[in-house]
Amino acid sequence: MPSGTLLYAQSGGVTAVINATASAVIQTARAHKVRVLAGRNGILGVLREELIDTTKEPAGVIRSLAHTPGGAFGSCRVKLKSLDQDRARYERLLEVFRAHDVRWFLYNGGNDSADTALKVSQLAAEFDYPLTCIGVPKTVDNDLAVTDTCPGFGSVAKFTAVSVRECALDVAAMADTSTKVFVYEAMGRHAGWIAAAAGLAGNGEDAAPHLILFPERPYDEADFFAKVKATVERVGYCVVVASEGIQTADGKFVADAGGGRDSFGHTQLGGVASFLAGRVKDALGYKVHWALPDYLQRSARHLASKTDLAQAQAVGRKAVEYALKGMNSVMPVIVRTSDVPYRWKIEAAPLSQIANHEKKMPPEFIREDGYGITPQARRYLEPLIRGEAPPPYGRDGLPKYVSLKHALVDRKLPPFDA
Repeated sequence: MPSGTLLYAQSGGVTAVINATASAVIQTARAHKVRVLAGRNGILGVLREELIDTTKEPAGVIRSLAHTPGGAFGSCRVKLKSLDQDRARYERLLEVFRAHDVRWFLYNGGNDSADTALKVSQLAAEFDYPLTCIGVPKTVDNDLAVTDTCPGFGSVAKFTAVSVRECALDVAAMADTSTKVFVYEAMGRHAGWIAAAAGLAGNGEDAAPHLILFPERPYDEADFFAKVKATVERVGYCVVVASEGIQTADGKFVADAGGGRDSFGHTQLGGVASFLAGRVKDALGYKVHWALPDYLQRSARHLASKTDLAQAQAVGRKAVEYALKGMNSVMPVIVRTSDVPYRWKIEAAPLSQIANHEKKMPPEFIREDGYGITPQARRYLEPLIRGEAPPPYGRDGLPKYVSLKHALVDRKLPPFDA
């Protein structure tokens, strides 16, 4: 039986399947007789020595995490800076690891989390502390480098494509006497993967969504208005999908929520759909409706992709296996081996190739006019949303989600201001 404790933490925005990864981590560790602690509210819980003892949770509850959305242990948006700039916090992490005999650290997040895991491994090596650090992929934005796709993306892509198709049918039914333009806002700060997934809702020039606005292409208002007008005149209505991060040619976000910046240094976005709707109404005189699904996109476990669920569980299992083998500073990534039939496998990639790198939409995935996806993009996206994996439902008609006890282990160190 391996000696030591495994510490797992969730980071950043959650996904519909991040708890499926957590479930796989804990079940795999239990199979190897390894105790798992979890940071309450991510890395903050580790710094505060608020560690959840997962051994207090029954096996059935841990299994049920696989169909429960949100972040079961709590997450946070906290980015640790360089080892020199944030020395006190990094050394505090090491103190907590020593105090609780943590020999394996699994950090479930995106680019910034991969960077943190890499730096923690470097610090442990500096102090000659035997620690294996594994980054576990998670992000709805699909912007992690190296991996073919990110667990969490397939489900938000499915939710987006289904929602846009259903909304388009509604708009089409009422277009003759009511709404002519519908604007749907998709998450995506710098990468337009989620907006691109909306393109799966229809196929053909007159099928919705008629226009997709990507962060990778500068927003030209006059050209956009002309495209909307031409679509309404040709089809009778126009469905627009806009990524929240679209920018003008000078690099200014079209919609800035005015909420300052978060701890990752990101500008608070939101409201691009309402902005575009107002501009279209004023310029073209059409009746316009808009939708901002926001958190609904990433919390929609009821509409999860079966492919995404399988991949989220697979990276969790592999993360534990890699950790117990001593494969330090790596991440289990998804490698596509075939489009037709769709096949994939998990391989290890160095965190140094992933940390702080951002994968945007390839130019060949965006239609030449900049307002839609190409056949190449469709071949890439379609397999990721295939299959249904609904949660069990109760007699009340609602999904049977679970919550944890969150029993904390006893503190062994003085308090720390994280």
